[in-house]
Amino acid sequence: MAGGRVWQTAPMFDVPLLIILLVLLFGSYVQAVAGFALGMIAVAIIGGLRLMDIPTLAAMVSFLSMLNAALSLQGSVQHIHRNLLFWLGVGIVPGLLLGYWLMLYLHGSALWLLELCLGLFITVGGLSMSIRPRSWPQQSGAPFTWSMGVVGGVLGGLFSASGPLLGWFAYSQPLSVAVIRATLLSYFFLTTSARTVIVFFDGSLTTSVLVYAGLGAPVVVLGAWLGRRFPPVVSEQTMKRGVFMLLLLMGIWICFSAIGKGLMD
Repeated sequence: MAGGRVWQTAPMFDVPLLIILLVLLFGSYVQAVAGFALGMIAVAIIGGLRLMDIPTLAAMVSFLSMLNAALSLQGSVQHIHRNLLFWLGVGIVPGLLLGYWLMLYLHGSALWLLELCLGLFITVGGLSMSIRPRSWPQQSGAPFTWSMGVVGGVLGGLFSASGPLLGWFAYSQPLSVAVIRATLLSYFFLTTSARTVIVFFDGSLTTSVLVYAGLGAPVVVLGAWLGRRFPPVVSEQTMKRGVFMLLLLMGIWICFSAIGKGLMD
């Protein structure tokens, strides 16, 4: 019986799985180059195509984003802005707990509303990538940085993807790109690690999550290596515009799909 249960929850190698792995490879490459976007891309495309339910998808993305961040940080730890990371990190736990509870509640009682939130999040996140943040004259203070950590934690708890918000915040700071990238990756490592611990103690770390994470891990490692070894031939801004268009289309489609489902219910 045990073998049968594992067989039922494990994905078979087919077209949907191939799409999932290709999405993870692309997202991992982009995150290694820009410092964020793996979670956003994975949630947008995999969730938008409904290849996986949102709780399983978010748990898998947490695992793989944690791995990608750890790999992408190699050789960049010395660039981490420790004060900025500290105040962002202080806001992680309360935000994560609220976001995770909200995801479970909506998934059980109003799935269409959770999918609508996902669509809106992806749409707004995509739009934010089209805006080049202007560097503020001075670094943000502790209260505002903490509040960004909380909001990022809520998004991380909901969808395991807080890249656009934190990316906008971090790139608005009067800091070098190397410092911003390393600090962002450190924040995502903390967020995804904490979320994985919450999922574990909640008993939601299912066989399906572990199998998908195991299959995706080599792909994420490859994407992170490619991002460090072979930077894109186009500018980072051009790459972001392409991702922005993809996310925008997926977000709008998810919104209309969720509204239609809600009207039918």
